Amino acid sequence: MIVIIYAHPYPRHSRANNALLDALEGMDSVQVRSLYDLYPDFSIDVAAEQQALASARLVIWQHPLHWYGSPALFRLWMDKVLQYGWAYGRNGGVLSGKDVMWTVTTGGDEGNFSCCGENHLGMLGQPLRSAGEQCGMRWLEPFSLHGVTALSQDQLAGAGMRYREQLEALLGQYANAGSRADAAAAFGASSAGSVAAIAAGVAGGTAAAAAAAAAAAATPATTAGARHE
Repeated sequence: MIVIIYAHPYPRHSRANNALLDALEGMDSVQVRSLYDLYPDFSIDVAAEQQALASARLVIWQHPLHWYGSPALFRLWMDKVLQYGWAYGRNGGVLSGKDVMWTVTTGGDEGNFSCCGENHLGMLGQPLRSAGEQCGMRWLEPFSLHGVTALSQDQLAGAGMRYREQLEALLGQYANAGSRADAAAAFGASSAGSVAAIAAGVAGGTAAAAAAAAAAAATPATTAGARHE
């Protein structure tokens, strides 16, 4: 299961994010939680959000870049939902072992967010990466879409297809990993059963041998040819 935590203050007006999410329609293993639709008053249902995260194999944090950071409701979501004692810390760790990915759209072109630009995207995403890793999650390569205001509908649709293909590939990896784990567990159970059966057989044979030896000891010894009529 992939859970997308989507935070756009005007979710119906975003051409770029709508193109990305529209491309995911029909994917039964993907759940989109639009925070600004769910919580317009900023009153977050923490239990519902935690339940959604607990069921996920991959969590995606998707939002536009606002002033080199995330929208206000998403920051509040992190404060409320990723609680000490649940997401991390003593008696926490519910998210440990899950994957987390950052999907971000920007108005600036890609050159402004390259390794040689003054706003390196990896640096901007570091707080989110650190938060995920604090919760024991594995950080995946971000999916970024730049210069969105200048993109045509065809370009946006192409980006949406790339997004879908990337998520489908990840779901395939998770399915294969699950199949291998199930096979390993079945092999382990079968091997354990075989070892137990062999051990039982050895134990049974040992017991039979011991009984035969005891019976032989109880029988009087005779010497061949010593019998007289």
